[in-house]
Amino acid sequence: MKSARIRRSASLAALAIAATCSSESAFAKFSVGAEGVTVEGAVDQAAPAAEAEVQSETGGNSGGGLTEIVVTATKRETNLQKTPISISVMGAETIKERKVQSLLDLADGGVPSLRVATFEARQSALTIGIRGIVPLDANQPAREQGVGVYIDGVYLGRQHGLNTGLFDIERVEVLKGPQGTLFGRNTEGGALSLVSKMPTGEFGGSLDGGVGNIGSRNAALHLNLPKFAGFSVKLDGVYQHQDAITKNPLAGQAGWGYFNRKGFRAAVRWQPFDGVTNDFSYDVARDENTPFYSQLLNYNPQNCLSGGTNASPIAIPAGSTCVTPGTAFTGTQGTIKPLAPGIVVNGKTLMRTADIGVPQRNSVDKTHGFTNVLKFKVSPELELRSITAWRGVDVQQWDNSGGAHRVPVINYTPNCTAAAPCAFSRYSLADLKQNQFSQEFQAVGTIGSVDYVAGFYYFNEHVSDDAATPNSMGAIYVSPTQANYVQIPFCTGNTPDFVGKAVNGCAIDRASVVNSKSYAVYGQATWNATEALHITVGGRYTWDDKEGDLTWSRNINYTVNTAAAAANGYKRLDKKWKRFNPMATVAYDFNPDVHGYVKYSTGYRAGGASSRTSDYRAFDPEDVKNYEVGLKADLFNRHARINIAAYMMDRKNSQVDLSTIQPTATGNFNNLVTFNAPGTTKIRGVEADLTLKPTDALKIDLSYAYTYTNIPEVPVTYKEFTSAGVPTGNSTTVPQKFFIVFTPRNAASASIDYEFPEILGGARPKFHIDANYSQATQSFDQFATKADESFIVNARLSLLDIGLGNQKMNLGLWSRNLFNNQLVYRRDPSNSLPAVQTTAASGVPNVVVIGNNSNILGDYGNFNMPRTFGVDASIKF
Repeated sequence: MKSARIRRSASLAALAIAATCSSESAFAKFSVGAEGVTVEGAVDQAAPAAEAEVQSETGGNSGGGLTEIVVTATKRETNLQKTPISISVMGAETIKERKVQSLLDLADGGVPSLRVATFEARQSALTIGIRGIVPLDANQPAREQGVGVYIDGVYLGRQHGLNTGLFDIERVEVLKGPQGTLFGRNTEGGALSLVSKMPTGEFGGSLDGGVGNIGSRNAALHLNLPKFAGFSVKLDGVYQHQDAITKNPLAGQAGWGYFNRKGFRAAVRWQPFDGVTNDFSYDVARDENTPFYSQLLNYNPQNCLSGGTNASPIAIPAGSTCVTPGTAFTGTQGTIKPLAPGIVVNGKTLMRTADIGVPQRNSVDKTHGFTNVLKFKVSPELELRSITAWRGVDVQQWDNSGGAHRVPVINYTPNCTAAAPCAFSRYSLADLKQNQFSQEFQAVGTIGSVDYVAGFYYFNEHVSDDAATPNSMGAIYVSPTQANYVQIPFCTGNTPDFVGKAVNGCAIDRASVVNSKSYAVYGQATWNATEALHITVGGRYTWDDKEGDLTWSRNINYTVNTAAAAANGYKRLDKKWKRFNPMATVAYDFNPDVHGYVKYSTGYRAGGASSRTSDYRAFDPEDVKNYEVGLKADLFNRHARINIAAYMMDRKNSQVDLSTIQPTATGNFNNLVTFNAPGTTKIRGVEADLTLKPTDALKIDLSYAYTYTNIPEVPVTYKEFTSAGVPTGNSTTVPQKFFIVFTPRNAASASIDYEFPEILGGARPKFHIDANYSQATQSFDQFATKADESFIVNARLSLLDIGLGNQKMNLGLWSRNLFNNQLVYRRDPSNSLPAVQTTAASGVPNVVVIGNNSNILGDYGNFNMPRTFGVDASIKF
């Protein structure tokens, strides 16, 4: 820890100097009302906004200062500094300097307001958050994201497949705050918009390649073909590979943290005559990957006690932390199992070789998309646009990241025999298939002093998923200090009417099918009352229709066994919602370089149902209102740029998650209930970006985000039932605190770019370094336990524009996480805490106040990427 602090201090000092110089427990039922949550049963346990690289086609560079940045946040091309929205922009040059190959590489905090994390340990699904709007589990077909992700104006309905390799990206726009008027539902926190480079119509391109440690290698070809008969074509191919970060001792099985990505994109621009441009693109990608290794970070960290029974529990000592949030435990019972032989506890460093090998194969994400954008300039006052897109993602997930480090805890005794090994190593298998179609029509133009945008939007999505969680390993007792670990058969049954690739042959935990349709009309107008005063009003009316069926639950085919489905309280999802989302902005240009605004905006996230519950528990939409004030200024003849925004957001009906175990017609199972928290969730924040360019050679970027979040306490009631499912009348009600995940109170980023004088007949040496910090955050809604604070430094030394005849070559030496700072970005305390009892037996007191310690093990979590480094080259032609 001392050396880490020294490295951190040294890095900050260097930046400052450079700147100066230049499953056993159960719920019965769970409900939420205005008075809180009722649980019947028991519980289980970047760049800154001023990015100089993105230049306007017409904007100039005044006196060698910062260039103008063009963004499309208002559905038209506008100057970033004159756009009354808090936006961060990462240009193509910065993307390369930071070695950003996929969206997960933005998890280092280069844009402090943007939070990117994996769902659980999986690379196949990303959690994207802005301004404290971060869903814990949008990994379900009937649940939506809180931040909209767009590629060339097309909304992506699922977070799956987001981590495939990036193609030739011109810029990444991070729009902060609700974008419900122009971008629609599910953009409460904002929007992440990826803009691709389009065909130029002139022959040229680049060939990129590189190698690095951990067996990494990458290659890309970007080719523009000459314009012919009005058609311009651009082809992009990408390849990215990395070996496993953590090795798997089991022969023939994949390690953890591996990826192998391939992708192809073809774009065709047709310009048959002046005023008409049609852009068609097709992309396809395949990402083979494995989850990040889930390590056991500690053992029984709450010092829970073994012993006792339901009838005679051990009293919880005063001040003990062996209490699960939301419960009223007065005692505990059950034996805390000792660690089985060979299990390693390591909460300090990333394990590069697992302690016990387990089955692990590559997950596969396949994405594809067709997009057509037609623009017709009817007159100087009107441009008509049509955006048509078909997209899809197909995921087969194999996640055995936890091995012996998560429940079920190995019950290692002499009863673990070769004939009956004691099972462990939960293998999370899942399939997801999604297809979507969207059509948007826009009218964009200017009439007199009024700029306007009007549009119609249609979205149709079909998603199906399934999941199974068999145990894959068994322990055979040899001695108290030695065990044999063997693979045990799993997924050997027969599920003839199910076609999931990952779970085929398994007992199905859950499977669902969801159809979502969304319609919207919107409009926004800006009245340029004077040269300085601009008043914008807008609104969007949305109709949502969502239908879903839980087709399997705990290996019960609900379609066939309707009686069991009814006994479990199952109700199919058939909901309709409608919302009007208004916005209003008053912007004022104090002078040509200083702009201020005040803004009111709204957004909403659609409701849905949790396929992780046996009754397919539905939940309602959530709504947010945002009040914001901002200032944008270019100073000292564009040698300094500062953007500041302060906001207050109030969110109603916040969708939060509670991990539970529910009794069903065939037994108890682990599930995740999503419900709407009563009261108003408050989110308050300040965002500041400062860019300095004192000379042509030196540029300094500083960025900071402060985010305060507070969800009011939710009363959680646990009701006791007998083993026959009859309520006893015993219950407890405890206020429980819920948290917004992956949202640091303070986050900051700093970078320095310095370009040295030309050498070797025109080659330009360039140095880049960035440092990114964020405070520790929660990983789960229901636990106060935090992961580690983060401090990551990236660096690159480049030699640009090396002459090779008529071509130019760039060379680069790069490193991400330069100082190899190792931190836990996701910490799961659910296996460190006692669980509430399942059902009461005759003569036993109220079991919902007696914690069960039989599955306590310890916190487990995931470490960030270790230091990576390499060399790359790019030839321009």
